Amino acid sequence: MSWLERREGWLQQTEDARGDGDIDYARVIHSASFRRLQGKTQILNLGDSDFYRTRLTHSLEVAQIAGGIAKQLAKSFSDHPATAELPDRSLIQAVGCTHDLGHPPFGHGGEIALNYCMRDCDGRKPGGFEGNGQTLRILSRLENFSKDAGANLSRRSLLGVLKYPVAYSNACNAALIPSLVNGPTTLKIIDTESSKPPKCYMDSEADVVAWILKPLSREDRDAFQEFELKNGKHNKPKHKSLDCSIMDAADDIAYGVHDLEDAIALKLINETQFRDIVSEERSSSFLDALKAKYPRESANDVYGKMAESLFGGSSSRKHFVSRLVHHFITAMEYVEHEQFAEPLIRYRANMKEHQRKFLDALKELITTHVIKSPGVQHLEFKGQGMVVAVFEALQSDPARLLPSDALARFEKSAGDLRTICDFVAGMTDSYLLKTYERLFAPRMGSVFDKL
Repeated sequence: MSWLERREGWLQQTEDARGDGDIDYARVIHSASFRRLQGKTQILNLGDSDFYRTRLTHSLEVAQIAGGIAKQLAKSFSDHPATAELPDRSLIQAVGCTHDLGHPPFGHGGEIALNYCMRDCDGRKPGGFEGNGQTLRILSRLENFSKDAGANLSRRSLLGVLKYPVAYSNACNAALIPSLVNGPTTLKIIDTESSKPPKCYMDSEADVVAWILKPLSREDRDAFQEFELKNGKHNKPKHKSLDCSIMDAADDIAYGVHDLEDAIALKLINETQFRDIVSEERSSSFLDALKAKYPRESANDVYGKMAESLFGGSSSRKHFVSRLVHHFITAMEYVEHEQFAEPLIRYRANMKEHQRKFLDALKELITTHVIKSPGVQHLEFKGQGMVVAVFEALQSDPARLLPSDALARFEKSAGDLRTICDFVAGMTDSYLLKTYERLFAPRMGSVFDKL
């Protein structure tokens, strides 16, 4: 067994000069699910501006940063045993580009909505929905590059995609049953806390995960799938692979830095809010680096110079955004988990403590003043309701309402609701909105309306 093996047999043509990572990257870039990311919300509502990032541009940035992390680790720790195990550039960029493929329309609100819709799976337990689990499902089943293995990526790429190697049935806290809020009498509102999915893969892909982990010894496999019991919450997976840890760090950097850039440019965050959360103490690792590298640049107030540059013009902001990304990439190191024999799960990439503290402050700023702001939450609330309405309408009469290709998959699955979930999860924000309008808007509509 090889980490470059594919689930479905495929013979590379002799004149093809590509490596396995190149092939995986090409299949991801050319996939329909990757293209659809251009129509899915990153943080802000699509259509508000043509400046800020979508899921597609975010994924491209994650892939680029992941490639940079791998290069940096190789340079900084050339003699470390983990360096020999680093993925090539194409493979880690393939993993980076795929990390959000399973994200449904309307962000985390859509994810909670679909987990609620799949709470029971029409008597086929366990059901549920989780965005990272849907990514694995898309790549291993739903894409069209093979007969029955989806994109038919290499085992190593799928291991990198497997962010949470615990099944829904094991990660789920049985006491947290997706439900509606017991409050308003005329509105049916999802209880967000009880309906949040666990971090997991879906049980429908148990055979895929078994295949991915097949090269591991039984001891490594059992330990890799361990989870932490959380009181009153879903259980938390403990482990991920080397490649996945690189992708995860890149995702955090892109989220904390690039989404901050969007928020400042669109005036969703002001300098006072920035200073309140991203204090001088929390950003000390970056400030110390600036003092050492550019001693004449900012006199004695390096923190003030950083804030002034970020909230000044676009040129100074972009300059400091580049410095921030560099600061975090060069802070990556290896962590060894000695209980594992297989190098791909024994070693992980990890950000040093002080830089992690700074990045966490940037992420907290985005969460507090953008994601949790009423403007974003109103749209997420509305989107969540539309996802549930469309799902339940399609579920009520699939033969009448599902498009022919989706209906064919539904009938082939003997009526498994997971196929309706796949269809809704794959919608872009605008496709979901147009479908909702066709089904529920009072205007007459037309069969010639384009979805």
